[in-house]
Amino acid sequence: MNALAPAETLWRAMTPTRMLDCGMDYADILELQTLTGAGIAWDVAAEELGDRQRARARAAAEAGRVVTAEEAYLAATACYLFAQMAYNFDGPRKRELYTRLTDAFEAAGASRNPRWEHVGIPFAGGRLFGWLIRPPSPVTGTVVVFGGQSGWGPAYVRQAEALNRRGLAALLAEGPGQGESRLEGGVLLDVDVRAAYSAFVDHVLARGGLGPVGLWGNSNGGLFAGTTAASDRRVAAVCVNGGPARPRLLDFRTYAEQAAAMLGTTDTDAIRRNFDRIALKPEDRIDCPVLVLHGGRDPIVAEADQKPFLDAATHDDTTLRIWDDGEHTIYNHATERTAYVADWFADRLARRD
Repeated sequence: MNALAPAETLWRAMTPTRMLDCGMDYADILELQTLTGAGIAWDVAAEELGDRQRARARAAAEAGRVVTAEEAYLAATACYLFAQMAYNFDGPRKRELYTRLTDAFEAAGASRNPRWEHVGIPFAGGRLFGWLIRPPSPVTGTVVVFGGQSGWGPAYVRQAEALNRRGLAALLAEGPGQGESRLEGGVLLDVDVRAAYSAFVDHVLARGGLGPVGLWGNSNGGLFAGTTAASDRRVAAVCVNGGPARPRLLDFRTYAEQAAAMLGTTDTDAIRRNFDRIALKPEDRIDCPVLVLHGGRDPIVAEADQKPFLDAATHDDTTLRIWDDGEHTIYNHATERTAYVADWFADRLARRD
């Protein structure tokens, strides 16, 4: 069940544009192409690149070069992120690589002021995990950022830093079936997903001085963002980036295996029923500002798949932004996309009473 897919399959799922968006160094991407082309297993090659970056980080830290160390730890984090993505199902190897990812990310944020905070929230008999990343300046609001079937938490550090530069904090959340929340917290996608993401909102508001709260969901995370905003009136603004309102089991090996791992079953009927359970409902209404992003060349999510979020919006401030040549979640315009969304949240959260 946990066999490694062929390199060409993994390259389709983890494109260079996606790697750049998640903070991988371009030289590491090229080296990964060389190594996997030579027949080295994907996870071994990516792990080796991460280990090199981590060694560079430690040497820089010992020499007192804090900024260089932080940059290298982030580069290592990205390498480990894509190393563990080689395994869709859980097992010792995926857990080992995810631990390396988490440790490198924690080391990257150790020198920040304020230090990046590893958050654990009790939920459904387990724990939800995330990273609270705050700017040094006063906080005008917080955006909870999350992914869908793969690439969680630290994958969105560039979005967090863009939000920080605009005075917003970011909580990089790993929800049900995602990252540490699944691997260590034991929370799968069979729980009340809306309540789970509301638990992240609870955490932010309970801290004081971090609200109001927005949600930024990417890929299937866009579904989680939209449905949570429909259920939780405390959400002040929501961005859906490449998310289907009514998910379905796609005919891609990677997608199907990831969906199975998130739910904890390979029963396709059970996965389909769960997708129906967590979908946006016809009666759902979203009462806060809504931003929907779509890539015209997205092979996974069509514009029509996202239209129900716009139909559910009752607020006058509702926007659809399309990149005609955009890939899934707009990987190939990542810098522009991130700036656009961060500006959008800064405007909405700063003016919120």
